[in-house]
Amino acid sequence: MGRTHALSGAALWLAVVPVLGRQDWLGTYALSLSSHQVMAGGVVAAGAGLLPDIDHPNGRIANTLGPVSRTICRWVSRASGGHRHATHSLLFALAMGVAMSLLADHLRYGWWAALFVLVGFGLRGLGLDFEGHEFWSGLKDCVTAGVAVYLMHGLDMGFVAYPVVLGCLAHLIGDCLTPRGCLLLWPVNWRMGVVLVPRTDGRVERLVVVPVLAGVIVILTVRVLGGALLPHGWR
Repeated sequence: MGRTHALSGAALWLAVVPVLGRQDWLGTYALSLSSHQVMAGGVVAAGAGLLPDIDHPNGRIANTLGPVSRTICRWVSRASGGHRHATHSLLFALAMGVAMSLLADHLRYGWWAALFVLVGFGLRGLGLDFEGHEFWSGLKDCVTAGVAVYLMHGLDMGFVAYPVVLGCLAHLIGDCLTPRGCLLLWPVNWRMGVVLVPRTDGRVERLVVVPVLAGVIVILTVRVLGGALLPHGWR
């Protein structure tokens, strides 16, 4: 479900952006974001859409950074109780939002490293690889992630908790629509799910879900960056 998770993370962020700018609803907590910040948030949300799968040592994102990411995924899998346990919970989503926000605000180089990983996860999830050439695919993802970090390094990312949490939530929602569901309230052992997607990476996902999400992203991007949904005063 790599493509679905990455696309749904970006889509959910773009859908929520206008709400986050409503001063009449949020008062002093409302955000005023530039178009560059909105786009950067979309990139982060797409990467965060893959974050919960860091508990899957055999999953797609485990190969993002070769042996390094595979080792990290194995450790996280053991510590979290296996795939779709602790990292597939609301608590994990909130914890990642707080952690990324602290990095962005207080540890510049740590944030850049985290951003590099998030972008790499998003690219790996989208699966825009060179068929049969794992090394060159990985190199392409690393170079692209590096360029993204360079372009975004000067942006104020103090709002980053929002796209990270939303990306993780999009992942959880997607997994809850599959037969196995998620332990949303972990550590409570209550698996939640409503089966609408009978099989991950199946025909329904590839032929329906992914194209619909891609279309939604295009529409939301045009409307948000065009100012149709942005509150007065947004840049």
